[in-house]
Amino acid sequence: MINWRVIFSISKTHLLSRIKQTSIAALGVTFGIGTFIILVSFMTGLNGLLDGLILDRTPHVHIYNEIKPSEKQPIDLYTKVKDAFTTIASIKPKFVQAKIHNALPLMEELNTNPNVKGAIPQLNAQIFYISGSIELGGNLVGIDILEEVRLFNFEQYIVEGSPQALKNNDNGILIGAGVAKKMSLHVGNTVQISTVRGDLFPLKIVGIYQSGLAEIDNIQSFVNLKTVQRILGKPQNYITDINVKLFDIEEAVPMSKRIEEQFKLTAVDIKTANAQFETGTSIRNLITYAVSITLLIVAGFGIYNILNMLIYEKMNDIAILKATGFSGRDVKYIFIVQAILIGIVGGILGLIIGYSISVLIDSLPFETEALPTIKTYPVNYNIWYYVIGISFAMVSTFLAGYLPARKAQKIDPVEIIRGQ
Repeated sequence: MINWRVIFSISKTHLLSRIKQTSIAALGVTFGIGTFIILVSFMTGLNGLLDGLILDRTPHVHIYNEIKPSEKQPIDLYTKVKDAFTTIASIKPKFVQAKIHNALPLMEELNTNPNVKGAIPQLNAQIFYISGSIELGGNLVGIDILEEVRLFNFEQYIVEGSPQALKNNDNGILIGAGVAKKMSLHVGNTVQISTVRGDLFPLKIVGIYQSGLAEIDNIQSFVNLKTVQRILGKPQNYITDINVKLFDIEEAVPMSKRIEEQFKLTAVDIKTANAQFETGTSIRNLITYAVSITLLIVAGFGIYNILNMLIYEKMNDIAILKATGFSGRDVKYIFIVQAILIGIVGGILGLIIGYSISVLIDSLPFETEALPTIKTYPVNYNIWYYVIGISFAMVSTFLAGYLPARKAQKIDPVEIIRGQ
């Protein structure tokens, strides 16, 4: 029967008697695990930030009435040329309105779907911003501001003002940061907007919106949905776009196909809309995890080399232990316990150092006009990274200790003592 108290006592004595080698072995684990935590936390945090910039503002399914040429032209109805090769030049799109027919019943049906988190309306209008002698072309978007906040984290992109200020003001506008800068406008100022028909409407600036994409911030502003309907002279059921947010993003593709077939509308799913971005995200994640795993493997080999040398330095101790009655199995357990103790101490220190430096990175200032609401570097504190780190520390040190311990188990004490 194994006396674990004696095994632990001898293991502790061995470790403390060669404190320098023990410290080096523990530091190998510490820096390996600490570096892994820092790298994976920062890289996945950065990837999450980049994903959020696109995914937070992109609907899972975007529904609209696309203007496109008729699939069947009048010549197709002329039976005499049915079998002939026909060429049509200057095909014109068929006359359809931009609005979605029966938009309100469609949104009501979508919102009753258990897979749908929310389906909200949007209305786009081409306008001109007018301030004194300055006139800029742009786009005015009518939204349900509180629903945009709930579903798409809209408030993160409001650098001045608040969503509630727009909700409470029918003549309010969240003006694009680029427009405000070009026209020297601030919160509380009034800006005139002109429709393509030449109608003028004064709107009070209640906030400034900045997406981080200059081509959007230079033209786009937001108002309440009914404000755009009033500006365009349209009824309350006039809606050009419906944005759908789902509980499960994987449902976006089948839902978009079903909507196109059932309602004869154009429905673009998020995977199609952001195919290139998703490819970039996959590659970044692959690189992050590949580098992290490589780092852990390199740390594991370093631990193995240190423990292997530690055992060779203790040949005399192994001979004495066996000469005094310890079996080869006892010797093996002694060195395995030493490796596990090094793994525990080094792993815990690695987690502490990794977390501490992650917190330090998270507090460093990171300010850029492209990301107005981000003030510090992004860090992901996912608990699973720490579980993986300490697990790898235990497994790698066990294996690093087990392989040399098997050699120690087979050592003949007579040959070592005779050699001395």
